[in-house]
Amino acid sequence: MGTIIEMPKLSDTMSVGTLVKWHKKVGDSVLNGDILAEVETDKATMELENFDDGTLLEIFVGEGEEVPVGSPLASVGEPGEKINKPTTTQATSNTPSNKEKKQETPDQETIPKSTPPLEEQKISNESTQFSTPKESEERILISPLAKKIAVDQNIDVTKIKGSGPNGRIIKKDILSIGKTNTGITVTTPNVNDSGVAPKVHSSNILAAKSIPVSKMRSVIASRLLESKNSIPHFYLQKEINSIPLKEARAALNAKLAETTQEHPTNLTLNDIILKACAATITSVPEINTSWGGNEIHFHDSVHLAFGVAVDDGLVTPVVRHAEQLNLEGISQTAKSLIHKARSKKLMPDEMTGSTFTVTNLGMFGIDFFSGIINPPNAAILSVGASIKKPVINSFGQIQVGETMMLGLSCDHRLVDGAIGATFLKKLSDTLENPASMLV
Repeated sequence: MGTIIEMPKLSDTMSVGTLVKWHKKVGDSVLNGDILAEVETDKATMELENFDDGTLLEIFVGEGEEVPVGSPLASVGEPGEKINKPTTTQATSNTPSNKEKKQETPDQETIPKSTPPLEEQKISNESTQFSTPKESEERILISPLAKKIAVDQNIDVTKIKGSGPNGRIIKKDILSIGKTNTGITVTTPNVNDSGVAPKVHSSNILAAKSIPVSKMRSVIASRLLESKNSIPHFYLQKEINSIPLKEARAALNAKLAETTQEHPTNLTLNDIILKACAATITSVPEINTSWGGNEIHFHDSVHLAFGVAVDDGLVTPVVRHAEQLNLEGISQTAKSLIHKARSKKLMPDEMTGSTFTVTNLGMFGIDFFSGIINPPNAAILSVGASIKKPVINSFGQIQVGETMMLGLSCDHRLVDGAIGATFLKKLSDTLENPASMLV
């Protein structure tokens, strides 16, 4: 018997999702565990997994469409099997009218050359609009995702010949034009000792335009606004000698490389900082708390969140029970979470439940910054780059040294200045004497 694939509820706050990309097409054989599509939720872009062997019989939702949780996305069954098609896709945006749905396939829509497309009606008057001959009422077949990209890059779709069915303009048609005409490039900075490779999408041109706010960006904006408006932040900072930290990392990696493991763990500075935070929090439990209105919640385990840059923003995967893990265990867990985040396989429960957060911009050469608290955490540690500079040694002499700035943003409802200072001082002592974590 055939199966209807529905939009899953991938997080507690999710009510709608956007079908970003189909990895299978109608007629393809699919197996249990195959990835059918990518779905953007309010937290991240995730993969939609198939659970039944069979053939992808029909797709009800096109790329770029936003649909409520529980809405039908596609059907899987035996070749030639007839499955009752839903009367509507229940899409909430980027969806053709009911009249157009009867005339077109679910993953395409038409744009009258004399009428601006839906996204174009939303953007400011400064945006470059599609040039359309007024004398012609011929309609252009274009997928929702292709239309969105065209609006974002100010591309005139009337001059593009589509390569899809019936001449429909699809994503690759827009991208081929964009590469030729817009000069848009994607750059990825090199990984530094933080071990967290930032993914930054940048354009080398300036253009007046407005783009839709993604679910992830909307949630980031909402949570950070709530944090700054509702949490009384105060900030501490301390400069530490980072040479012992880097030397310890090099020595540990050399030791790990001598093991018989086929792929020995490669520790990063961020791994050591996470381990040091877990060790320090156990001696300053007031940092590991949450505000409960009429009560303060003390957590009995350290769940460390850390920032990972992805295409459309930032996700904060969580290393659970970090105080129980050794350095190698924290490193392996962090690397696994980073890989999942990059490959869009990070699950919602792997991004929630943190009790403390570490954010590192050292890979961008940032000397110092103050992070915004990640609710319901009581504090967030910000880590800057390790910078060579003149320092005064214990003999009062000036010599070449290397320092790193640490910043601690605290919720003053939970953490007083003395508590915050105590934590930052103990953390700094640990990082300047990494061997102390061995006892």
